[in-house]
Amino acid sequence: MSDLAGVLLVSTGAGLATGLGGLMAISRRPNEKQLSFLMGFTAGVMLALAFVGLLDEAWEEAGFGTATVAFAAGALLMFAFDIFFPHIRFAVQEPGVLDQRLFTTGALIAVGIGLHNIPEGAAVGAGYIDAPKFGMMVAAGMALHNVPEGVAIALPIYASGASRLAAFRLSLLAGLVEPVGALIAALLLTSFQGLLPAALAFAAGVMVFITLDELLPAARREGHEHYTALGIIGGGVCMFLLIGVLEP
Repeated sequence: MSDLAGVLLVSTGAGLATGLGGLMAISRRPNEKQLSFLMGFTAGVMLALAFVGLLDEAWEEAGFGTATVAFAAGALLMFAFDIFFPHIRFAVQEPGVLDQRLFTTGALIAVGIGLHNIPEGAAVGAGYIDAPKFGMMVAAGMALHNVPEGVAIALPIYASGASRLAAFRLSLLAGLVEPVGALIAALLLTSFQGLLPAALAFAAGVMVFITLDELLPAARREGHEHYTALGIIGGGVCMFLLIGVLEP
């Protein structure tokens, strides 16, 4: 399998997880404890991979100066996306007559998440071009992160009175933007191999910002900190073991 085909495959898999979250929202929403644990687990996976997998290698290959600047650039890019394309908070009501404001809120969340998925996809592409194992691990972390995002899109749309199919479609479309960012990064890095170490640090910055700005605050809002803490520990342990097993 070529590198580009591999990037497309794993990034599409990560993007489809947004649709999975949408399906969960229109069938049976996870309870607060489950969401707290899931988001904590995802945070543990993302932080362990960012610091132990990606950033460590970037420091070795590019030096601490370049790696630090690239890490900051990844985090700042996500910060800029958050300012210009924020994730909109929403309230949910029972399905019934179409609530145009609630539907619009869900659609805007889908647009915001779709735009966020471009640099997230780039992180997947950068990891895969460096080493397929890293690409698959980054994609797994992004997939876990994308599930609650799919819930966030589909819930207000379905609650507005729109059909289950409409809610699912919008969540799926937002996720399928991710392979676009992944392919752009892969094409760029295939032509300019010297950028790879910096790209890994950039990907780490993206992942750490997502964790600190989105996952952990969202988990805290669910109100079950102990489940979040257990999830963080569990996700970190799983990723440490996975990195250890896959290291040559």
